[in-house]
Amino acid sequence: MRGTKNILLVVIVGIFCLTACYGGFKATPLPVNQYLETEEVHAVQKEKAKAYTLEEIKRMAKATENSVFTERRGYPEYLVGPGDVLMINFWEGPNPKPYETTVRPDGKISYSFIDDLTVSGMTTSEVRNVLTRALEKYIRVPRLEVTVKEFKSKSALLSGQINVLQQGISGPGKYNLKGKMTVLDLIILAGGPIVGRVPPSKSTTATGYGTVSTGDADMKNVELVRKGKKYTLNLYDAMFKGDMSQNVVLDDGDLVTVPELPIFGERIYVFGEVNMEGVYRLKDAADLLSAISISNGLTRTAIKEDIRIIRGYKERNRKPLILSVNYWDIVKRGDLRQNVMLIDGDVVYVPRTAIGDINEFIINTTLLLDYLFYPSRYRDAYMNINWMRLNNF
Repeated sequence: MRGTKNILLVVIVGIFCLTACYGGFKATPLPVNQYLETEEVHAVQKEKAKAYTLEEIKRMAKATENSVFTERRGYPEYLVGPGDVLMINFWEGPNPKPYETTVRPDGKISYSFIDDLTVSGMTTSEVRNVLTRALEKYIRVPRLEVTVKEFKSKSALLSGQINVLQQGISGPGKYNLKGKMTVLDLIILAGGPIVGRVPPSKSTTATGYGTVSTGDADMKNVELVRKGKKYTLNLYDAMFKGDMSQNVVLDDGDLVTVPELPIFGERIYVFGEVNMEGVYRLKDAADLLSAISISNGLTRTAIKEDIRIIRGYKERNRKPLILSVNYWDIVKRGDLRQNVMLIDGDVVYVPRTAIGDINEFIINTTLLLDYLFYPSRYRDAYMNINWMRLNNF
């Protein structure tokens, strides 16, 4: 009786949660050929967008000027801005007379006889030239030297899987830009990407910016956010193949994130009437037939005419795309279009009986899908059920 009571509790709680989550959602199975025709159009559009973005990344990697630096004279020079501290050396004979000044928020400085001189957006050479011309009204042949003592006007934020060194400034944080610097330059300057996973008990490091996981860095998917737009950079090729085409030159305000390399990588799930259900690496099961093969084939009771692929369960907010595939059309009629290429997160389900109501099918598989994609929800539901059981509800 007690076991029956527990089962009823699970069913009741499950139905209650599903009713709350799925109110009004109706799904319709989509024939895979119809889906593929639509996907072909989308694929062309995605490829065009991807190619445009890649060209944009390459242009940013070849930048010869932005708000941080310029190459007006053929080599990179820093552009002065508000907050920078300038050191002006005025030469009187063989001895320099130093003078320190901070560029004001309005981009101006004052020096000697000169008041409110605009220097923001200039190189130090250009600042020296305009100061020299201004002083010539009062001093014969003035000799000046201008350098930046403290770089404060431009910066980039770095987060993610970055080493925290024992000495010096390192790890995730805000870094002032001092001239032409690439994303890879910044990562190396900050301590380099984390490589060589440490034991789980030592997998976090406390820094001034919080707790940082020390999982391996994914240098193939470094994220750059610039002016609200996100780019994904492959810096692995820059580090190990010398391909700098995606090693973007940093601009003021850039946000760089080095993500953690997934432990399991991209994966797919195969359940139902196969001989070995489980989770498999996408690279080992790139299409439907490969997924069935790696699962040791279909059982004798499998309904081969209506295999389902559940796609986008997490991304589409638990309202997935359901594809219907006829296995016999592939193996007997040679319709290879139905041998769908799988993507990360796809669930392949082989039914034992014909699927009637698709919405009922989704409800019956939701607990499994929640367990796969939302483990915290499964944990919370499990804890609630156990609390009810312990309190004799």
